[in-house]
Amino acid sequence: MNVGGPIVLIEDDSDDIDILSMVFADVLNAGNYENEIVIIEDSTKALDYLRSLKTQPFLIISDINMPRMNGFELRRKIFEDDSLRNKCIPYIFLTTSGNDRDYVNMAYRLSVQGFFKKPSSYNDFISLISRIVDYWKQSLVAEF
Repeated sequence: MNVGGPIVLIEDDSDDIDILSMVFADVLNAGNYENEIVIIEDSTKALDYLRSLKTQPFLIISDINMPRMNGFELRRKIFEDDSLRNKCIPYIFLTTSGNDRDYVNMAYRLSVQGFFKKPSSYNDFISLISRIVDYWKQSLVAEF
């Protein structure tokens, strides 16, 4: 895991992109973190982006309900790709579908490292993202 690498947000909803951009700017500034935020609006382009990177991302945070390729399909493709799976990039779902037990179970069967419901208030969003980023900044992982 590269704690200084980019945080990849995979999200197709423009309103959520605006909120996430503001939240991450506030969280990263507050923590003095210099991670770049990369937003991928079309999930079908995420694999090409991840494969083309010269540096390893710090986190992947993905919505589930997206057109063309949903978050589960994307996670499955990343997990089945040896070169991407071996990079140990934490993959986290951040979605409005948080009350669906089948979604939560399916996510963990795909070895995600977190499943969170998008908060309804800005302050709750800040709190959640701060905890996620801080946790992974402090987490130790094996290097490959």
